[in-house]
Amino acid sequence: MIISEVNLLNSTSAKHAHHHHESPSDFVAAVEHASEERGLRLTPLRKEVLELIAAAGKPVKAYDLLDHLRERHGNAAPPTVYRALDFLLEHGFIHKLESINAFVSCHHPAEAHQVPFLICDVCSSAQEVCDERVAELIEAQAKAFGFRPQAQTLEVHGVCKECRKA
Repeated sequence: MIISEVNLLNSTSAKHAHHHHESPSDFVAAVEHASEERGLRLTPLRKEVLELIAAAGKPVKAYDLLDHLRERHGNAAPPTVYRALDFLLEHGFIHKLESINAFVSCHHPAEAHQVPFLICDVCSSAQEVCDERVAELIEAQAKAFGFRPQAQTLEVHGVCKECRKA
C-alpha cells in the first residue's frame, strides 16, 4: 500500500543524510571535486552550463541556457548545450524535470540516487525531496509486481508555501 507508506515520510526517523550546498559556487566546487575523483572531464562549457543552472535557483530550460551562452559567446548552438546537459545528467550532477522540460542542480552530486520533486505551478520552484525511502518504496512495489525499473521520475505538482501565502 504505497499511499499509507508514503504518509510515513513525514516522520524524521529515516531521513537521508547528506550535505546541501549553500551557494552556487559551493555546488560547482562539489561537482568539480566529484568529477576529479571519478576521472571525468568537466570542460569549461560544461562548467559554465552547470554554473548557469546552479545560479538560476529554480528549474531552467535548455533554450534559456542557450540564450545566456549566446550573450557571452555569440555562437553557441543547441547541440552544444544539449551535449553539456547530457554529460551533467549522465553523471548525476543535475536532474531533468520531465514534466516541465527543465533542469535543476542536484543537492548531492557525489551520490547516485533517484529523488522525487515538488514543483510549484505558480513560481516554478522545484524542491528535491531528499528521503531515500520514496525510491526504495517504488522499487519494492515494482519488484512485488515482477517489474524491473530502469529509471524513476516522480514529480508532484502543486503550490509551494510561499505562493500559498501570497
